[in-house]
Amino acid sequence: MKQRNLLTFTLFLIMLAVAAMTVYLFNYQQESKDGPLASSSSSSVAASKEQTVAALPDVSADDWELVLVNRDNVTAEMNPSLTEVDGVAVDSRIADNVREFLAAAQAIDSSEHLISGYRSVAYQEELFDNYVSQERADDPSLTQSQAEELVKTYSQPAGASEHQTGLAIDMSTVDYLNASDPDVVAQIAELAPDYGFVLRFPEEKTSLTGVGYEDWHFRYVGTESARYMTKNNLCLEEYIALLKERD
Repeated sequence: MKQRNLLTFTLFLIMLAVAAMTVYLFNYQQESKDGPLASSSSSSVAASKEQTVAALPDVSADDWELVLVNRDNVTAEMNPSLTEVDGVAVDSRIADNVREFLAAAQAIDSSEHLISGYRSVAYQEELFDNYVSQERADDPSLTQSQAEELVKTYSQPAGASEHQTGLAIDMSTVDYLNASDPDVVAQIAELAPDYGFVLRFPEEKTSLTGVGYEDWHFRYVGTESARYMTKNNLCLEEYIALLKERD
């Protein structure tokens, strides 16, 4: 009986040892497999970023057409030299680009028209305040700060709007935000870089721009930069950061 118990106990110990070794070998193989893979993945990401930076256009974040104005970069009145295009004032340096872009857009849909261009800081302040008042009138439960935060999703406080640069235009088939035919917007956004423009506030970049999707807001950044930004799916905030990192 004692011998049988001893034999049973010995077999039990052997089984435990085999199980422990199996677990060890499995974990070791996983670590061996995952370790190089994770390292390779990190290396690939780093290499991809280096390639993106290396391929950047020969421009500077300090160039006039790349000026960044947003709620993190509040800017005083810029007083650009202005030229009217179809009744809308824009920076004179981009007037020809705006005309050509508008003509190309109208070739896609004849109802495309300019809605807004340059706005002074003073006018932007008035516009923003009016929107806040309207939001509170529509919903009396909103506090002043809540209404302001709501308005910031579609209009910017004084000094934080790109319209004061004269480099931004609102262009659409209708006079209402995000009401144009999405297919038309997509076609126009695709050709925009040929005239130096990008769709400034894409839906997937809201966390970076701080502004909700706007189907009519186009920003001039120069042809080379616009093509690069569009190809690499970069908003202006990301593009400026890459340029500064390179320089």
